[in-house]
Amino acid sequence: MSGSLTLGRWIRDRARTTPARVAIDCRGAEPTYAELDERSDRLASGLLESGLSRGDRVATLTGASAEHVVVFFACAKAGLILMPLNTRLAAPELRFQLEDAEPALLLCSDDYAELAATLHPRTAPLEALRESVAKSIPGPADDDGLLLVYTSGTTGKPKGALLTHANCFWTNLSFDRVAGLSAEDTVLQVLPQFHVGGWNVQPLLAWWKGATVVLEPAFDPALALALIAEKRVTTMMGVPATYLFMAQDPGFAKADLWTLRRAVVGGAPMPEALLETWHERGVEIVQGYGLTEAAPNVLCLPPEDAARKRGFAGKPYPHVDVALRDPESGRLLEGPTEGELLVRGPNVFAGYWRNREATAAAFADGWLLTGDVAARDGEGYYRIVGRTKDMVISGGENVYPAEIENVLHEHAAVKEAAVVGVPDERWGEACLAFVVLSGEATEEELREHCRARLARYKVPKGVRFVDSLPRNALDKVVKSRLLETAS
Repeated sequence: MSGSLTLGRWIRDRARTTPARVAIDCRGAEPTYAELDERSDRLASGLLESGLSRGDRVATLTGASAEHVVVFFACAKAGLILMPLNTRLAAPELRFQLEDAEPALLLCSDDYAELAATLHPRTAPLEALRESVAKSIPGPADDDGLLLVYTSGTTGKPKGALLTHANCFWTNLSFDRVAGLSAEDTVLQVLPQFHVGGWNVQPLLAWWKGATVVLEPAFDPALALALIAEKRVTTMMGVPATYLFMAQDPGFAKADLWTLRRAVVGGAPMPEALLETWHERGVEIVQGYGLTEAAPNVLCLPPEDAARKRGFAGKPYPHVDVALRDPESGRLLEGPTEGELLVRGPNVFAGYWRNREATAAAFADGWLLTGDVAARDGEGYYRIVGRTKDMVISGGENVYPAEIENVLHEHAAVKEAAVVGVPDERWGEACLAFVVLSGEATEEELREHCRARLARYKVPKGVRFVDSLPRNALDKVVKSRLLETAS
């Protein structure tokens, strides 16, 4: 039955079953499931009456909020595609994505209203959206787009990964079968809603199951620890930096964590010492691996395996197939071995927005090519050991050096530039730039040049000036040699 997997019906079904239960707890706002369903119905009708049509993109520039959740489910019901913009990006980065996706409307919270007005001809305040009398409207099909999430690109230009209703349905179903939630759970959500993990790793599943989501607009480690105690939080999701900052907070040792039965970590491998720190506080850590193009869940290491298989990302989720291939020959590898990780399943995305070439390059024989190198042991557990892509993961954010190099080359004094990832105690990895000058420029001048054009987490932590960049016989920069000099 077409539309049976669409996410708008999740709230309709839940509102019918548990109308009075609190769906969202966000700084004083506590909408129930009935209210969330009713408001998203009215907004869906209002958006369509304002001239939007099925398949149109609705961009948002906002922190996490209850209003943003209403917009998500309104889009899900109306057949519109939500395009949550990364609030950490600089104006030129946002403008590129908007020009690429051509959304019909840009919704923003008050704190981004001035910026939004410079980016799109049609903007509206998130807090005062036009709602209409709820009408019966034709819903979307299972394979219609639901989320358009932009990811950094190897060429320096981001690509929009289109996730369908079916992608989100299956990834939440598989997540539930490994690290499930119940209606009695209280979920602390501190990840930003411009990441797929801000929707598909716990929050959407929580609203499907009837749980309460404690939603925070921004992450603050001390506040997160306080909320766990105050709201009796039972589970949460974060990247390694989330748990590092909480563990480093002066109140961590005495924080009341007894209700927190499980914490999920993704985005990058979690250091074993940090795992031990949380285990000593009695908190189970569920490790995993995913990527936006897989909506995002691929591998999961349940808590019962955490001690025995430390450092591993786990086994594939239900309904997800993985394989390893030789990056050179493309041949699939059997048994305990190491190779590029491939993914296949109903969670894998529909493709990159209006980019057939990039979509075709992302697949081989029906498998999604992750660009990550994994090792598989004799028990079928996978460990991420490296990357075939030229990518840096800083604080859980994917950063492609080419994007930074392109910006550096825009500076009049820069002749050549190469960027590499180096270890960073706080963020896991950070970017370091090597620059050949053709004129005069200081390190701070080049970093300021980057700050004006890139998100803060992409700005190089340092700039090293060199006479030339090491190159091979094909004139390609040998970044391994730069890394040798980076320590």
